[in-house]
Amino acid sequence: MIEKQVIGEWVDELSSKAPVPGGGGASALGGALGAALGQMVANLTVGKKKYAEVQEEIMRGLASLGRLQGELLELADRDAQVFAPLAEAYKLPTETEEQRDEKDKIMESRLLDASLVPMEMMEKVIEILDILEFLEEKGSRMAVSDVGVAVQFARAALNGAVMNVYINTKSMKNREQAEALNEKAGQMIDSGTKKADEIYDRVRARLCK
Repeated sequence: MIEKQVIGEWVDELSSKAPVPGGGGASALGGALGAALGQMVANLTVGKKKYAEVQEEIMRGLASLGRLQGELLELADRDAQVFAPLAEAYKLPTETEEQRDEKDKIMESRLLDASLVPMEMMEKVIEILDILEFLEEKGSRMAVSDVGVAVQFARAALNGAVMNVYINTKSMKNREQAEALNEKAGQMIDSGTKKADEIYDRVRARLCK
């Protein structure tokens, strides 16, 4: 599991020609790093008299970010797990019509599995951005730059994960299902990147005063 690996080892695996980890796992890790930075900001905020009025909300955000970090690391592993069966499905025989039909059926199922994992990553990242938005406004002023960094990790995770959605939906023969997934993913990209950019711009404006 990714959470048990030394980061250098995992990055070495990522750089190799091995099929996994790949872009999906890297996107999940980026989201987890954004969540971790958000937790740092929250931890630097709790217990300070200046932020006593938002202490309970900060604590809730801290707990949620911890949960989301763990879930994204699990999704990095799941992304690798769903790729192997999909890769095998591409090798299925197609000599007879029966074999072709069976391959199509298996391919559709495995392409869907491989699409749903990055979709779930995107949903988690949207949750992270909501909390980062609150931390930008109410968290420790001393750590506002870290909110900006966290937002960029989250933004990259969102835009990276959607690539894994699109590469799989592109191969689906069930175009209705593919377009439904693309539409949902597109909505998350539009709203998520807009929010990330707005938060980042506010942080940057604050730091450049």
